[in-house]
This record gives sequence, C-alpha cells and structure tokens, in this order.
Amino acid sequence: MHHHWLMLVACLWVLFILMVASKFITLTVKQPEGYGTKQGLQTILPEIEKTTVTEVRNLQIDSQPTARSPKDWNRTNLIHKERLDLLRSVCRNESIHNQSHSVISKFVLDRIFVSDKHKILFCQTPKVGNTQWKKVLIVLNGAYSSVEEIPDIVVHDHEKNGLPRLSSYSAPDIQERLNSYFKFFIVRDPFERLISAFKDKFVHNPRFEPWYKHEIAPVIIRKYRKDRRVSRGGMQFQDFVRYLGDPNHRFLDLQFGDHIIHWVTYVELCAPCNINYSVIGHHETLEEDAPYILKEAGIDKLVSFPAIPPGITHYNKSKVQNYFSKVSKRDIKRLYARFEGDFKLFGYKEPIFLF
Repeated sequence: MHHHWLMLVACLWVLFILMVASKFITLTVKQPEGYGTKQGLQTILPEIEKTTVTEVRNLQIDSQPTARSPKDWNRTNLIHKERLDLLRSVCRNESIHNQSHSVISKFVLDRIFVSDKHKILFCQTPKVGNTQWKKVLIVLNGAYSSVEEIPDIVVHDHEKNGLPRLSSYSAPDIQERLNSYFKFFIVRDPFERLISAFKDKFVHNPRFEPWYKHEIAPVIIRKYRKDRRVSRGGMQFQDFVRYLGDPNHRFLDLQFGDHIIHWVTYVELCAPCNINYSVIGHHETLEEDAPYILKEAGIDKLVSFPAIPPGITHYNKSKVQNYFSKVSKRDIKRLYARFEGDFKLFGYKEPIFLF
C-alpha cells in the first residue's frame, strides 16, 4: 500500500512539472511579426499599430515650433522651397505662360483676405479647407479669442467676419501689401477638389444654397447632357465634367458669376505666376504644413489651427476612379487640358490611370 502511495505522489509531481514547463514555453515563444495576440476580447496590437493609433488620436496640431525637432523643420523647409522653385520654373514655361500670366484682376483680388495687424494675405481656394484658415484670420483680427468659438455661419458671412478683401484697398495700398505681406494659399489634387465641389454643391449642399441645384445645374444639363432631360435625377458628375472641359465654358461662367470659385483653376483664383507667394500649402500634407505656415507668418504663438479630422486630408485614388468611371476618355482629356496648369504648377502627377 505504501508503495502505491509513493507511485501516486510521483505521478502527481511529474504532472505538476509538465504543466509548469508548458506555461513557460508558451510565454517564451516569440509571436510572429505583424500579428496581434488575442486574449478573450482584448487584442494586443504590434507596437507599430499602437503608434499609428496614437498618432491618429493626436491630430490636434501643436503650432509651437518646439513640438518638432530641428531635423523635421529643416525637411519641411526644403519641401516648401522645392514647391516654390517648381512653381516659378513652370511659370516661366511657355506652355503654361498663356494661361498663367495676366494682369491681376478684381476677381483674384476678391479672393484674397487681409490681416493688416499681422501683415498676412490669404488667397481663398474653395474645397481645400478654407473655413479653418478664415477662422485663424478672424482670431488674429481680434473678433474672437479662439477658433473653436467661431460659428461657421459667421465665417462665411463677409459682412460679419471682419475679413477685408484686398480688392477693397486703393491701387497703391494693394501693391504695398502684395510686396511686403506674408502671402499663402492651399491646394489639393485638382480632380479630387472638383469631386468635392460637385458633392458639396450639387449633391449634399450642407450650407443650403439652393441656387446650385435649381439655377446652375439645369443650365449645365440642358447644354451638356445628350438627351437634355433635366428631370432625370439631377445633374450627374459626367455633365459637370463636360461643362468644365468645354473650351467655351466662359460663356456659362459669366452667367454663373462668383459661384464658379468652387471649381475654377488655382491659376484663375490666385494668380500664382503674378503674385510672389511666401508659402503654398498642400491639403494632403496639412498636418505638417499648417504649423509651418503659422510659424513662417510669425503667428504660431498667437493662434492654433483647428483639429484635423482623421483621414480627411488623404488622397483617395479609388474615389477619383469611381467618380470618373462613367466619364468618357475624351471628356477626361479635355478636363485635364483645362487643369493641366494646376497639376504642373503644384507638382501633382498627371492622372494617367484615368486615361
């Protein structure tokens, strides 16, 4: 009997040792790279994914220059220098000359907002986050203490936002400001901007501007839709593209007035070959460009740029392909011919995937 008890104790001891060894082996086996380990409902993400999630949650831009290392600022400086060098080089090119070089018109001067207190000029390029930059200028002009306090309805009411336009000054005062003030504007991929304009004005229309759907869209449909039938589901993107790519589009532009600012070229809006801009920001790199602009303008300690929603600045190639899928190759090429200057002046790649 004593022998049997000894055998039982020995077996239990061996079983205990095996269980401990098994747990030790499990804990020390290296997890495959790039995969998470699930424990019930909790997922342990690889370190690179943790970093990405943290970055997405912290998209509030810190405008203080100490938030970025000298190496980061040197790289950003170089990028912006290259952008301006490219702009000036393309402006000298004869193929762009005819559509870029002209007298600065009142139409352009109407697009440029002024902060005399801080000597800043901002050229408005709709559908590229201009609401946020207007808020920055409104704060600088003293009407509000922070960008978060400003209602959107005030931003777009030019009688209430306190932002003078450059066109409201005398000719000598205009020239003085163009020569000495800090000047900037923002661009984004030209075709993606057109998609944004179409959705904002002719599909969703969140600011309730009914004239786009009820006055402008029917005119475009009657002229550019093959069956000329206005009642069929409103204006389609392909109707919009045919209008924009028509070499004779200016006849309708004159009829539509200032509403065309949402889809005309950057060349027409801001005259980049006639005005010596200090910085050209890109919507796709706004997280880096916004604090750089604030610092270069000397206002980084006075105002911060509003938080940027995650993913809003990323170029979406699949969205562009989807919208242009029903547009004929001929119409796409005609559209590109009109916006070629915008692509080349600001370093955007020709959308050959659409051709």
